[in-house]
Amino acid sequence: MQCRKGSAVTKPVPDKAEVTVEYPDKVYMGTFERTARFDAHVDEAGVSIALHRAGAADTRKSVHIHLHWALFAEILRDMAKAVASAPEIDATRRADLCDATKCLYRALATTAEGEPKDSTELTSDQAVRLMHIME
Repeated sequence: MQCRKGSAVTKPVPDKAEVTVEYPDKVYMGTFERTARFDAHVDEAGVSIALHRAGAADTRKSVHIHLHWALFAEILRDMAKAVASAPEIDATRRADLCDATKCLYRALATTAEGEPKDSTELTSDQAVRLMHIME
């Protein structure tokens, strides 16, 4: 399991991201592939994700999204439900998702000094959610 410490340094996109922003009168679409870079970090309000593609002015683009904690938590819950009923996700991708989810859990259950937090015991509801994510 490879858990990385967070930083604001961009890293290569390991796969692909597709972004669509729809307005009533226009649609913006973009793809970020392996030549693009990303960064993800947290602040006191929530989670930030940025995707960047360098290049000439006509191909350069970036997307930034900031999700407050309650919304991010709800998205994780919905993703857990979706993954639990998605048998088409292959074993390698499931293993990668399990690894990443375990890293997130460990980071949340540990203080900044690396010590376990007082309340690292999972409630039965949390255990069921975590099991759905890791399936």
